[in-house]
Amino acid sequence: MLFSLLLVSLLSGIAITIFNSSRLVDYREAMVRGTFRIVSEMVAELPPQQRQKMLDQWSHRLTLPFSLVSQQTLALTQSEKKALRQGHVKLKALDERRAVVYSWVNSKLLLRGYIGAVSGQTSNGTISLLREYLNHLPPQRRAAEVMKLNKEAFSYPVNLISPENANLQPVQKEQLSMGGVVTVLDNEAESISLYAQLKNGHQLIQLGPLDLFKPYPFNLIIAISLFVLSSLSLAIYVLVRSMEKRLRKLERAATRFSSGDFAVRVDVKGRDSIGSLGTAFNAMASYIQHLISIQKEMIRGVSHELRTPVARLRFALEMIADAETDKARKIQLTGMDKDIEELDTLVDEFLTYANLEQGAPVIRLERHNIESIITRVVEDHLRLQSRVAIEHTPTNASEQRQFANIDQRYIHRAIQNLVGNACRYADTKIQIKFSATQDSCRISIDDDGPGIPEGQWERVFTAFARLDDSRTRKSGGYGLGLSIVQRIMYWHNGTAEVLHSPLGGARFRLTWPRKQITRNH
Repeated sequence: MLFSLLLVSLLSGIAITIFNSSRLVDYREAMVRGTFRIVSEMVAELPPQQRQKMLDQWSHRLTLPFSLVSQQTLALTQSEKKALRQGHVKLKALDERRAVVYSWVNSKLLLRGYIGAVSGQTSNGTISLLREYLNHLPPQRRAAEVMKLNKEAFSYPVNLISPENANLQPVQKEQLSMGGVVTVLDNEAESISLYAQLKNGHQLIQLGPLDLFKPYPFNLIIAISLFVLSSLSLAIYVLVRSMEKRLRKLERAATRFSSGDFAVRVDVKGRDSIGSLGTAFNAMASYIQHLISIQKEMIRGVSHELRTPVARLRFALEMIADAETDKARKIQLTGMDKDIEELDTLVDEFLTYANLEQGAPVIRLERHNIESIITRVVEDHLRLQSRVAIEHTPTNASEQRQFANIDQRYIHRAIQNLVGNACRYADTKIQIKFSATQDSCRISIDDDGPGIPEGQWERVFTAFARLDDSRTRKSGGYGLGLSIVQRIMYWHNGTAEVLHSPLGGARFRLTWPRKQITRNH
């Protein structure tokens, strides 16, 4: 809109400049046409040796430098020659302030004069010239000559009036009788009239009224205003029409989205506010579709994972009712306690995964020693199991590089999940190693288990995914551990990946920046 306003303003300014330049040329031509016509006729009637003297005299009185030029020096077309012969003048602008004017003298000569602004002296000189021209004519021919001049030469009125009909003050009439020129300014009409007395004293020459040049006349202002309004209206219509079409696309997409079509997206391009709104809508739709997909996946996963422990609890209750000894009831109660503990662990896994996946976790990045966290995790697992040997290879990193900006709770959880996963699948051995550079941290966890096929490396991080559905719940877990690890790495601006291990099984590797700030959620 601002660009349209500036463009219209620029075009209006250019249009005014061009139009006023053309008007000024026409105004100058109209003001001096009669003057040049009379001077040309007076020059044509004089002998050649007297012409220059006459031109010098009137050049001074009219402030218009006159000279005679041969027609052969100018490249005139036949139509221009015809117009000059009929009493018209040819005006050519030299710059914004000066122009050169030509008028017809005879078949060989043209009168040339240079004009600037049309001044009061030029107007006074014109009426003096006209007075001298008419004084040389018999009184009975003057009226006819004035009519001819009005018709062929002057663009403003020239009249012969009696002193009684002139609306002049006594002092002005006295000035006329002394051979002077009287100028009357009409402020209301923005024009001037000039008066001069012929030598018989019975007639006055009235020149005008001559309209003053108005750079911004009312009709021009109205035309420019209409141009500006119509141009702005057209620009607004084009912009609003385009915006309306794009907004309708957004409206239709929002309607389809509210009706359950979560895959709908809008093709609204651009860097303006509507383009940003379309990008935001697509991002919102993708995020909501992702959340709904996670919700459906979790509902399916929860219903599937809860079925087994709940069924075992129900079976245990039936067995307690049929138990005949305290020992049998104790065995069933112990099993029920384990099932309840499994349900508690499952609920904790679900809540952790949902919190990380839906973008709601509060990540508090603080400076912690990664090597010490790994040591605590290894000690915890060695206390809980003895089937698999866990080797923690001490790091070669300096003590300073062992520290990184992390959320201790989540990094501890990620390492714990990977070590627990390795304990389930390793045959006899697990190796854990931490390394650090100036910019990044890396933890590698290797096992000597069956490993993971390379084609399944991406799938292992999918929630509720199991590579072998025949595995028992004891070995297979809940299918959420690796998904939680991946999300923890995401919120630490890092990555979790699976590779082939030198021990023959799988290697899980975590990598993230050592120094970072809290990520915006």
